Amino acid sequence: MSSSDIFIGETIGTAILILLGAGVCAAVTLKASKARNAGWLAISFGWGFAVLTAVYISGPLSGAHLNPAVTLAIAIKDHDFSDLPVYWGGQLLGAMIGAALTWIAYYGQFHAHLTDREVVGGPGAQDTRVKAVEAQETKAGPVLGVFSTGPEIRNAVLNIATEVIGTFVLCLAVLTQGLNDSGKGLGVVGGLITALVVVSIGLSLGGPTGYAINPARDLGPRIVHALLPLPNKGGSDWSYAWIPVAGPLIGGAIAAGLYNVAFA
Repeated sequence: MSSSDIFIGETIGTAILILLGAGVCAAVTLKASKARNAGWLAISFGWGFAVLTAVYISGPLSGAHLNPAVTLAIAIKDHDFSDLPVYWGGQLLGAMIGAALTWIAYYGQFHAHLTDREVVGGPGAQDTRVKAVEAQETKAGPVLGVFSTGPEIRNAVLNIATEVIGTFVLCLAVLTQGLNDSGKGLGVVGGLITALVVVSIGLSLGGPTGYAINPARDLGPRIVHALLPLPNKGGSDWSYAWIPVAGPLIGGAIAAGLYNVAFA
């Protein structure tokens, strides 16, 4: 695989992943959406199908890592870090594109939700984004969950532990069951296995933090949330943003280390 194939494949694949994954979050969250309040089961399966679709689209070009933690795990397994920056760059760009496409697809619903008095307050309520800036607050706004993750109980140690554990399971499954014959990316059957593992992680381990298990999946859309001209959108919760980046990378590294000791 050439560097250009890797970058293009990861950009396209991660954009599809986030479009469909953030899309199901928007569908369940936003007012005026036909799927509103469909629940956690819909979100877990929506993200699993998003992984499946993105893997099959981008696999022939880049091996469909779609996740910096997966790329790191494969690099540690192979002792080859030369393509790491190309993969990570495509993944972050793709995640931002996917988040922007979700905003376009749900443009009307975002504005209906963020101008609803039940969501943002009555006639005397100020713009929550302006209040956050004035108070120098970064706590999550009313639609940040469409774009990025956040904890139910805010405790850095517990939150990062959850992300480490979830990503460890994902990356160990990829390394043992998901790779193609060359070992450089996901195979046809491996894509299905990985998608089902993502559903399982969402159902079993997603409750505490929303299971980012992917640094690009969380950071790229969070950046887009901060930039988008959404009324009353609130803060982007930057004080939490390091956890869904560091946790998955640690989990991927641990999974690769165990793989090299126990399976290689």
